[in-house]
Amino acid sequence: MLKRFLEKYKLEAGCDEAGRGCLAGPVTAAAVILPPDYANPLLDDSKKMTAKNRERLRREIEEVAISWGVAFVDNRKIDEINILKASILGMHQALDKLDRKPHRILVDGNKFFPYRDIPHTCVVKGDGTYLAIAAASVLAKTWRDEYMNLLHNECNKYGWDRNKGYPTRKHREAILEYGVCAYHRRSFHLIDTQRQINFKSAIEKEGILQV
Repeated sequence: MLKRFLEKYKLEAGCDEAGRGCLAGPVTAAAVILPPDYANPLLDDSKKMTAKNRERLRREIEEVAISWGVAFVDNRKIDEINILKASILGMHQALDKLDRKPHRILVDGNKFFPYRDIPHTCVVKGDGTYLAIAAASVLAKTWRDEYMNLLHNECNKYGWDRNKGYPTRKHREAILEYGVCAYHRRSFHLIDTQRQINFKSAIEKEGILQV
């Protein structure tokens, strides 16, 4: 069972993000303040949960949380300021949406920029340590997955309904075949160089590409 709080009798907001390692789409951040007596044995790091349980917990968290917020930072902003800053910006924007001011912010990871006058604590693997961070990880993951499904309807060549923009082999091969689209992160390493060489050699042999 994850820990309920860092400091007893304090209102703590858990923060986490999803999509940091993706090649396309936004990074999505969430902030959640849970009731002090909240408990659910299913709640854990969202990456360890099934999609069915994540959706179940999403509905519960949104219903019972004292306050919660979700924010998206798109691929253009990621390219402009880098993924670390974009992830923290998203967390700040999610915190902006809370209608209760927490006494402390619990952040998954080891980097964060101060938010207003509220103290924060960074916790490596915090989504597997504190309930509030785990709840934020569930919201960030489910909201982002839902958004990537919508983007897949617009750009269906890359398999985002399955890979959600992560650098799978099929995603990289689709980039090689079709090029990048408006939702790809241009500052990321989108193509495996050796695979690009092999792909080019193969189509040259078939007489598809003239060089």
